[in-house]
Amino acid sequence: MNQFLLQSSWWVPFYGLLGALITLPWSTGIVRRTGPRPAAYLNILMTVVALVHGTLLFRGTWNQAPQQYIVHWLSVADLDLSFALDISSVSVGAMELITILSFLSQLFALGYMEKDWALARFFALMGFFEAAMSGLALSDSLFLSYGLLELLTLSTYLLVGFWYAQPLVVTAARDAFLTKRVGDLLLLMGVVALSNMAGSLNFSDLYEWAETANLSPVTATLLGLSLIAGPAGKCAQFPLHLWLDEAMEGPNPASVLRNSLVVGCGAYILIKLQPILGLSPVVLATLVVLGAVTAIGAALVAIAQIDIKRALSHSTSAYLGLVFIAVGMQWSGFALLVLFTHGIAKALLFMSGGSVIITTNSQDLTEMGGLWSRMPATTIAFLVGIAGLVGLFPLGGFWALERGVDVFWTEHPWIVAILLIANALSAINLTRVFRLVFLGAAQPKSRRAPEVPWQMAVPMVSLTILTLLVPLMMQKLLLLPDWSYLNLGAVLLLVLSGAIGCGIGATIGLTRTLSRPILIPLRFVQDLLAYDFYVDRLYRVSVVLSVDVLSRLTSWFDRYVVDGFVNFVGIASIFSGETLKYSASGQSQFYALIVFLSITFLGLFMNRSLVNGIINFLMGSSA
Repeated sequence: MNQFLLQSSWWVPFYGLLGALITLPWSTGIVRRTGPRPAAYLNILMTVVALVHGTLLFRGTWNQAPQQYIVHWLSVADLDLSFALDISSVSVGAMELITILSFLSQLFALGYMEKDWALARFFALMGFFEAAMSGLALSDSLFLSYGLLELLTLSTYLLVGFWYAQPLVVTAARDAFLTKRVGDLLLLMGVVALSNMAGSLNFSDLYEWAETANLSPVTATLLGLSLIAGPAGKCAQFPLHLWLDEAMEGPNPASVLRNSLVVGCGAYILIKLQPILGLSPVVLATLVVLGAVTAIGAALVAIAQIDIKRALSHSTSAYLGLVFIAVGMQWSGFALLVLFTHGIAKALLFMSGGSVIITTNSQDLTEMGGLWSRMPATTIAFLVGIAGLVGLFPLGGFWALERGVDVFWTEHPWIVAILLIANALSAINLTRVFRLVFLGAAQPKSRRAPEVPWQMAVPMVSLTILTLLVPLMMQKLLLLPDWSYLNLGAVLLLVLSGAIGCGIGATIGLTRTLSRPILIPLRFVQDLLAYDFYVDRLYRVSVVLSVDVLSRLTSWFDRYVVDGFVNFVGIASIFSGETLKYSASGQSQFYALIVFLSITFLGLFMNRSLVNGIINFLMGSSA
């Protein structure tokens, strides 16, 4: 039985894809009489099958050696493109986490999108989402991983643009797609170069190659920078971070997966590429710098947001910045812990935030308030999500950050400072959001806001319980430190950072109007954070403007130089043809004379000695 489960492990990602295909008759409008809900039920059924299969597979791989399955797809000369799967407790556990959160998100979507006319199309895209992420978890091939990342980019574009009748949604989907395409294109360059250098794109072969690779510093740096560009785009890291803010225009159930799992898939690939990235110290330093800038910058930007989804999405970029720091410092264990705890807690935050949005019909924090007494289950869920994300003892976020602080405590205290600052800023932001949404006086849109129906409450409460059980799961997986070796100083600083952040967020003054500060410096700081340090405007006056000017120059050159030369040749041909037609008399003697003179001239030209003699003779005669 165990051997059968291992051999059929590749079925699990195909369950989500099969669910997406089954829903096509409803999503394309072929079946209308039954409505779209049967399509949703069928897709959820396939997710349940994947969940059961993954659970049995995880039990079979626990405490077992990793196994690899290879399917050769294309073998030409020295090129071997194959689909390799890694069946281990880590990869199967990641796939199981994806399946669980996908199942809960789909249940949540039944209530959230109950009256949406395109419910079947949404569930088809969610199945597509699940299949791509599950395949990434099992993939042991960079070639296969790149293809699945492209599927995630396509899925993001389709889900962000789900309500395509709205112009703002179309613009957001386009911008998100193009921003991620920049990273994907650079990653493709790295994949092609790496396949030529290593001869294989399977991670196990790449690790062996990296141990003996002898690359020049420039080559290793360019290769590493191209490889981190794709994960940087997927994880919404500076400077490819603007798409995550745009992606909030999509449905909230899709945002639950996007902010908890999709961004984590890019970081998961980055962790697998760590041995290749270690060939260049410049690349590792770049990862640390990008992670630090994003962790602090995104946490600051989140504080100034008045849209609940955008305030949470910038927090996602900040925590993924900590993962980049961990990979740059070559501590993948800390990176995996952050991905695990952040994924569960952030899914709960977005799910409870979606409950607030569907109840109040608003995402504006200034239009909410006083929901704690009207939505008790949602209030508890949001509080648990905050506690599970920031370093509050004893939930999962605390133990993940404690691992990082303990690792860098002695040799890299400046990284410890970054972790603590990012944690404190996140605590300030989340506490601020909680006060604006659930505390204070009720606003017109939150005055009559009932608790969400059971289709949304059941998955939200289930995820709340799961978040509370994360420390027990970490203990079962032997991920918690031994109490005798616990760094009390690190624990104290971490608890203080979270407590100070929550305290500041609970005491700072919050106004529910969009009043502007009177002092110009305060107004400048407010705008600087609210508009994401004006990065989008910087792009407009640099990259976008350069491309626009270059395109105008090439258009002018093509119109007036290239087209002008071609038009000149055409006019010359027409003119010469019109001129020569008058020399056609129809007399064969005239044609024979022209042929004779042409042959004579050609013969004289080819016989250079005779021509030179004639020229010398003529020059002597004239003299």
